[in-house]
Amino acid sequence: MSIYVPAFAQKSTDEQLANQFFQNKEYDKASVYFEKLYDKNSDAFYTPYFKCLLAISNFKKAEKIAKHQLKLYPADLFYCVDLGQVYQADSNIAKAKEQYAKAVQESGKDVSQTLDLGKAFVSVKEFDYAIETYKKGRKYNGYTYPFFYEMADVYKAKGDIRAMINEYLDAISFKETELSNVQMQLQNSLGYDDEKGGFNNPILKQELQRRIQQHPDQIVYSDFLIYILVQQKDFSSAFIQSKALDKRLKEEGFRIMDLGKLCVLNEDFETAQQCYDYVIAKGPENFNYAQACIESANAQFERIVKQKNYTQADLTDVEQKLKNTIKQFGYNQLSVSVIHKLAVLQGFYLNKVQEAIDMLNLVLNTPGIDKASAAELKLDLGDLLLIAGNVWDASLSYSQVEKAYKYDPIGQEAKFRNAKIAFYTGDFKWAKAQLDVLKGATSKLISNDAMDLSLVISDAIGIDTNEVPLQMFASANLLLLQHKTVEGLQRMDSINILFDNHSLADDIYFKKGQVFAQEGKYKEALEAYQRVVDNYGDKIYGDDALFKMAEIYQYNLKDIEKAKTLYQEFLTKYPGSVYTVEARKRFRKLRGDVIN
Repeated sequence: MSIYVPAFAQKSTDEQLANQFFQNKEYDKASVYFEKLYDKNSDAFYTPYFKCLLAISNFKKAEKIAKHQLKLYPADLFYCVDLGQVYQADSNIAKAKEQYAKAVQESGKDVSQTLDLGKAFVSVKEFDYAIETYKKGRKYNGYTYPFFYEMADVYKAKGDIRAMINEYLDAISFKETELSNVQMQLQNSLGYDDEKGGFNNPILKQELQRRIQQHPDQIVYSDFLIYILVQQKDFSSAFIQSKALDKRLKEEGFRIMDLGKLCVLNEDFETAQQCYDYVIAKGPENFNYAQACIESANAQFERIVKQKNYTQADLTDVEQKLKNTIKQFGYNQLSVSVIHKLAVLQGFYLNKVQEAIDMLNLVLNTPGIDKASAAELKLDLGDLLLIAGNVWDASLSYSQVEKAYKYDPIGQEAKFRNAKIAFYTGDFKWAKAQLDVLKGATSKLISNDAMDLSLVISDAIGIDTNEVPLQMFASANLLLLQHKTVEGLQRMDSINILFDNHSLADDIYFKKGQVFAQEGKYKEALEAYQRVVDNYGDKIYGDDALFKMAEIYQYNLKDIEKAKTLYQEFLTKYPGSVYTVEARKRFRKLRGDVIN
């Protein structure tokens, strides 16, 4: 019985031995076997045989087989490069250059031939001849195949970064659709450093700026420069470039609006305001005027909320700005984001709860409000109703959102807030059941919050344990939420007085830290958080307390060194915390790194 062996599996012993010796760099032994193989099939075994001959300095044979191949295939000019290599290795530099020059001289008209020859020169590090080859090819084929990428690769290999960059920029000048490909190639060539803002290469910016000045009609250079500036978070410079393009192209502010949104996302509120002011200055007849007014008001609100160092006067100024914007555009889908922010500002920052509730009810009854916006409004309406003491109305508002968006994150958020109502009112069993379901929520933040509150309940009551301390703690939290700060803190202090062995100490100190921080009593807040860190650092609020301490030193007390120390301590103690990414980002920023 015979067994069929596929042809591709029938490698000769000579070939196996040749390859094995070649891989082991035993070129003298490999050459013996490759010589036999080359005699049978010169095309298949020329390259490894030639390399072996060069390696063992058998220049005569290497010259002989290179000439033989060139005679068989005179259009394959890379054999000239092989011949040049033989002469160069044999110290006959003049003859080597003669071969290289001959190859370049005979090349150019055929794209494939040019590519092969250029590659051959690069492989032997003859970069200048490779450049000559590609330039010759460009002369003949520049309208169809200009060899920009190949030239860029050669300049990169030579270490001539400026020339490499210019080849890539020529590529996008030749065909603007190449921009994304060029960006990718430059990313690979220059590197892309997230912490240093992407293309952190001064030569690239210099060359782009030079070309913008020389060729103002080629918009692609400005687009590329703006892209780089945005990557580097240099939004102020990006605004200057974008404004110039907007004027030149009469874009009516569309580009500037997009940049403004990016600035807000990255908390550069000053540049965001410049963007929106620029569009607003175009006047009410401009297509983007209304949206610019809306976004300007929203940006001022975000600045107050995000920067954490506002004054009462700041809050009043923003309130007036939001009110003026609503007065200008009325109650409709366009202004719903501003109405929402005004309600949040009045209800949670200015203690104008009923005014905020009335406003949200009014906008919810306005025709044309989309369902997603309505759901967001109802969540905050529920919070405001809870603050006002209308607990069951608050629960109804949450339930409407939960029912409409049962499997979406906003629906899970509504479910979580309803579970907190059950907690505040002492229905711990139902609250825990809901919280345990939410541990599997798609939103990590909701999942973690649900887990934390569930643990508070479990730790406080356990099995056959008195629920009174937890009931007092829960009702104290509700009082604090309703801005009844004195009563809430007194009730928390009463737990420590009335019950010796309760498990809520870390929860109480952490909550007191939050309350004191909100009131601007930073010394008291730090003391409360420090108690959590010192005595309960391994419990659920250990990482939260340390992070909040660092935050107070950074934003409120402006003690950068202390904040930096605390963020570093946090990263060491709590590497798995949900705050780790943000803590690392802030630590690097305080250390002086440029953060992307």
